[in-house]
Amino acid sequence: MALKLHRYALLALMAGALAGGKAQAQNWPEKPITFVVPFAAGGGTDAFARPLAAQLDNQLGTRVLIENRAGAGGTVGASQASKAAPDGYTFFVGAAHHAIAPAIYPNLDYNLQKDFVAVALIARPPQVIVVNPGKVEAKTLAEFITFLRANPDKLNYGSAGAGTTHHLAGELFKILTKTRIQHVPYRGAGPAMADLVAGHVPLVFDGLGSSAPQIRGGQLRALAVAAPKRVPGFPDVPTAAEAGVPGFEVSTWYGVFAPKNTPPAIVERMTKELQKAMQTATIKDAWEKNGSDVPDVTGAAFATMVAAETVRWQKVVTEAGVKLD
Repeated sequence: MALKLHRYALLALMAGALAGGKAQAQNWPEKPITFVVPFAAGGGTDAFARPLAAQLDNQLGTRVLIENRAGAGGTVGASQASKAAPDGYTFFVGAAHHAIAPAIYPNLDYNLQKDFVAVALIARPPQVIVVNPGKVEAKTLAEFITFLRANPDKLNYGSAGAGTTHHLAGELFKILTKTRIQHVPYRGAGPAMADLVAGHVPLVFDGLGSSAPQIRGGQLRALAVAAPKRVPGFPDVPTAAEAGVPGFEVSTWYGVFAPKNTPPAIVERMTKELQKAMQTATIKDAWEKNGSDVPDVTGAAFATMVAAETVRWQKVVTEAGVKLD
């Protein structure tokens, strides 16, 4: 009899918790939501996070604030977001860089797969090789490679930070082309882009999302995209394979994560709101201009993708012998 009562009590508690979670999701959000972006303002993550936040403002009837927390290849912001209260009011906008981080930073105080819940993949623009026209005379990738081989270690390339896709794209490029260029890490793609446009660094391997406006404006020259096919928004930019570097394919994906233990009902609601937002004409147009498709990868499928990316980049880091600068 006592055992039966215990079971009934346990079932009652579970039912109450489920009902409470649904009620919490129905009332959510009751205050502004924060999206933690772990890079400086103006970078590729911002290019997708800010339009998405603005669209969610309209859908949810509350502010979705962007909080930039840059440092250590995006790991500072990730660490802080992992420790946020799991109440549905803080989400983390992670990127491909965070699947690379475990191979680069051995002492991380968070685990992307264990300390976060994968909510949704929001964008996946390819990397692009961009140069400052005033600092690099080459008009094609083949011309540029010829110059690099004749001038080893003469040029630097900027990145969003050590261990980011920008960094590893540069290292992979060096291996495939047998060239030598020096890495200069920044605290995000925004500062790297600013220095590239200003001519302080001649070359950046960048996610197309953050360099698209400067390419269109003529401040930067795109030599190739690291994608299997040309990007619809930039039909005149060849793929790396077309330009003579087969095998150079790197994308910078971005996704929304929630801190571990965020109520499942709220995660489900945010997933649906993100899917709804990404089907609007506003977001579709913005994504095309930034060189990305509109993915539909959420929940377990997104988590599986993150796990596969982590394994993939661990192999690349090991093979390339990448070390922290």
